[in-house]
Amino acid sequence: MTNDDRKIREKLQQKTWNEIKTNDSWAIFKIMAEFVEGYEKLSKIGPCVSIFGSARTKPGEEYYELSEEVAFKLTQNGYGVITGGGPGIMEAGNKGAHRGKGTSVGLNIELPFEQTFNSYIDADKNLDHRYFFVRKVMFVKYAQAFVVLPGGFGTLDELFEVLTLIQTKKIDRVPVVLLGTSYWNGLREWIVSTMLGEEHNINPNDLDLMPVLDDPDEVVKYISDFYEEEGDGVLQPNYEL
Repeated sequence: MTNDDRKIREKLQQKTWNEIKTNDSWAIFKIMAEFVEGYEKLSKIGPCVSIFGSARTKPGEEYYELSEEVAFKLTQNGYGVITGGGPGIMEAGNKGAHRGKGTSVGLNIELPFEQTFNSYIDADKNLDHRYFFVRKVMFVKYAQAFVVLPGGFGTLDELFEVLTLIQTKKIDRVPVVLLGTSYWNGLREWIVSTMLGEEHNINPNDLDLMPVLDDPDEVVKYISDFYEEEGDGVLQPNYEL
């Protein structure tokens, strides 16, 4: 058993039924506090783009540099950047926003293996989350677009969460761009051939929700064109609770 496994087991150690019920009741107040803090801080940040991607990507690697560049270019076009606040693609996104002197938001998550926030987040926009579902609300509610770079299960979770909310009209349609064709084309081909072609589990126009691009300039243009042509230029939170 690894040290990480031991930490996870300690976090999830068995409790009695009464202890679980008591903890559940008090957890409601922790959840409320996270929502209140998030709404208070993020309602003031202005138009932003959420950048998703792996925490394992190292500085100097292709997708790290791509994340930093697209974040920088977004700030030069009036957008701030929201990331998960950690290392890898997230750090690169915050670094690009910091370099561009734009808004740089980090939505950190408490994990058993202790993710630490990166140093490129604005001091007053560095939030810590205990609950993944609260964190995902913050990613979605205050972003006018989403740029998804290569990542693992967490990145896919965030990507399909956003696509599902758009597909089911729980939020208005907003730009969702997959950045990195060599990484994403295999997934897109499977969606086209199997999910759509064989099983008919989505509609053909659902494919329009997730263009795949390689050039940061094209990403910024796609987002800007969307709001000029389809969004009437209106930038605002994605939904009201």
